[in-house]
Amino acid sequence: MEREKVSGSTYGAIGNGNGNGNGNGNGDGEGQDGTPARDLSLARSAFGVRDVNLSKLAHQQRAVEGHRVRGDFIKSIVYGGLDGVLTAFALISGAAGGKLGAEVILILGVSNIVADAVSMGVGDTVSTMAYNEHVKHELRRECWEFDNFPEGEIEEMVDLYENRGLPREKAQVVVKTMAKYRDFFIDVMMCEELKLQVPDEDDNPAKEGFVTFVSFLIFGFLPLIGYAISPLLFNGMSETTLFVVACGITMTVLFILGAFKSKFSTKSWVRSGLEFLLLGSAAATTSYFTGLVVKSLGEEWFAAHPQ
Repeated sequence: MEREKVSGSTYGAIGNGNGNGNGNGNGDGEGQDGTPARDLSLARSAFGVRDVNLSKLAHQQRAVEGHRVRGDFIKSIVYGGLDGVLTAFALISGAAGGKLGAEVILILGVSNIVADAVSMGVGDTVSTMAYNEHVKHELRRECWEFDNFPEGEIEEMVDLYENRGLPREKAQVVVKTMAKYRDFFIDVMMCEELKLQVPDEDDNPAKEGFVTFVSFLIFGFLPLIGYAISPLLFNGMSETTLFVVACGITMTVLFILGAFKSKFSTKSWVRSGLEFLLLGSAAATTSYFTGLVVKSLGEEWFAAHPQ
């Protein structure tokens, strides 16, 4: 998860606490939480329609405090939801291609979705924790190096900016100015030199893992609704009809999920929804024909090797 502000207390606790960081985030042009005071939602809208005047207005207009759009859990929702839908639909398609009964599909689907949801949630939590631990280790090292040999760190940044095209004299002015603010300088080094984003102080990998687990579970069960509910509402539905219902539900969910993702990108909701539809169709088609092939090969094998 990307950090939205640099906290002076974070660096003071990691380093020797002697820095003069400006981590309170109350400077000019920033909100009280350290984020830019521009209206970010308006800025995104301006970019979407390429409206320069609207972009200028967004930079001049302060956003309402406490109503900032945050994407902390968007990745977990979309990632978990998409994986859940595709996993369930691929299983259904493969089972349908293999001519398995509705009862078998429902049992396999439910047990598989629950197990995979737990695995996804735990995996997301553990991987995020491992990443955060790595970043914090690098942060402690950068703090120690700056506190004990700031000249070396300053020289590294000067070389970095010079390699990017900034004249060395100007790079020295810029870097030496930044170095007066310890926390800010270290944060820039983490981003520019190591390409790492320091996690927020309140970052909780378990929350991300739980969101992934719930998202996977909810979206994963949707393709199975046809097999679980349709027979109760309509007696005598064939297995082919049940599969068609599952396809319809899945395609609808995929399109909605893709359209939702478009709110946090520059793509139109139609294009984003169609991309998810195409992805789901490809996965289902592959799984369906795999089921057909495996069933055919299995029948030939058991016919040739009767027990």
